[in-house]
Amino acid sequence: MKKEQRIKKNEEFSRVFKQGHSVANRQFVLYVLPKEGQVAFRLGLSVSKKVGNAVTRNRIKRYIREVFQSQKDLLAANVDYVVIARKPASDMSLLEVEQSLLHVMRKARILNKKAQFSKKKQG
Repeated sequence: MKKEQRIKKNEEFSRVFKQGHSVANRQFVLYVLPKEGQVAFRLGLSVSKKVGNAVTRNRIKRYIREVFQSQKDLLAANVDYVVIARKPASDMSLLEVEQSLLHVMRKARILNKKAQFSKKKQG
């Protein structure tokens, strides 16, 4: 994932929290904010120290980035996403993280259904 696709600044996080809408399950909270004129989606990650040590937090962030990268064809380009990981995410494998994030994405209705359907037909 390119640096331009990451949300890093506190003001940008605050804008997504205040103006976006959120969807959650036990492991993750997903904030979504449509943004006009953006070429690619941007992703911000928040993993608290309560979730685990640095190794655990970095692994969770790596897994989340991997899931978003694998689903990039199904995601709208002009949107900012912020994912907050909760404590149960610390014990999850990549497959479990993917299933949980896809669940939250479906709840938020951000996955492009046509692309998802055609991808299943090809695979």
